[in-house]
Amino acid sequence: MRDLATLPKAHLHVHLESTVRPGTLRELGEANGVDVPAEPPVFDGFRAFADYNALIRSCLRRPEDFERIAREYCEDELAQGTRYAEITFTAASHGERLGDLEMPLASVLKGLSGTGLGWRLLLDHSRRRSVERAERTLDLALKYDEVFAIGMAGEENHSLRPFATVFEKARAAGLHLLHHTGEDAGPDSIREALEVGRTERLGHGIRVLEDPALVAEVRDRGLALEVCPSSNVTLGLVPSLPGHPLPRLLDAGLTVTLNTDVPSVTGANLAAEYARVRDAFGYDDAVMAGFARASVTASFAPEATKDVMLRDIDAWLTPAAGG
Repeated sequence: MRDLATLPKAHLHVHLESTVRPGTLRELGEANGVDVPAEPPVFDGFRAFADYNALIRSCLRRPEDFERIAREYCEDELAQGTRYAEITFTAASHGERLGDLEMPLASVLKGLSGTGLGWRLLLDHSRRRSVERAERTLDLALKYDEVFAIGMAGEENHSLRPFATVFEKARAAGLHLLHHTGEDAGPDSIREALEVGRTERLGHGIRVLEDPALVAEVRDRGLALEVCPSSNVTLGLVPSLPGHPLPRLLDAGLTVTLNTDVPSVTGANLAAEYARVRDAFGYDDAVMAGFARASVTASFAPEATKDVMLRDIDAWLTPAAGG
């Protein structure tokens, strides 16, 4: 078996605030007067995770905090074979919290720049929050060329319909739309993300299997799923990694990409996520390379970047490259 850390990878679903190194989080907590537990708690559902995520966010207050976590994120991705990432950041929430709408985003962009990692930024917004904040998210996205998309996250029982006008404005301005859906809610959530949210990938999307007609539609439209197995298990949405529906998604002919979502909580970076999937399901190198190819193809990376990555994935599979 080849070293998965050397497999060229694209990372399509990862929240910057959930990538902070444990040591960095403790240092930021101490500097900003926040008591950080030694280990993440055991979650009994999405709400418990959201509460812990709020604690992490409270540790981020100064420009140098945001710049640091962005820079360290890039360093960590490069060390595990990631060549390109589409990074999710909740910019407007931080800006409102800190009384400076643009500072968190500008600081993150500074930290991401010049690291050697290819990247683009997606600004997300919780379904539970106001349409007015979603409008501010859109305004921020339109001010920075590095932002290529906006998307909705959070508990999926909250409808996307109140945000329809925001989506229309984003599309008219040339932004992409990428929403969380089909994770903690079922097929109706996915249909709404497709019809109202006009999503171009399914953020998670694992519950698509509950509706065969929807499976066929997603497959026929070539929409990729951003599957995050360890996150699904950690947040209590799937009982175990061997019990994850990933093999059934592949068997259904769906386009599956592997991602981490919240690596600081699950303890698995992208290379480790690939390794966990390989170990859980006994996949060979060709299948693992297939996940990498799917992620590159489904990304919004420049075509030249895609071409180089796909070529290098093929080279990784050759005996000379893999040993």
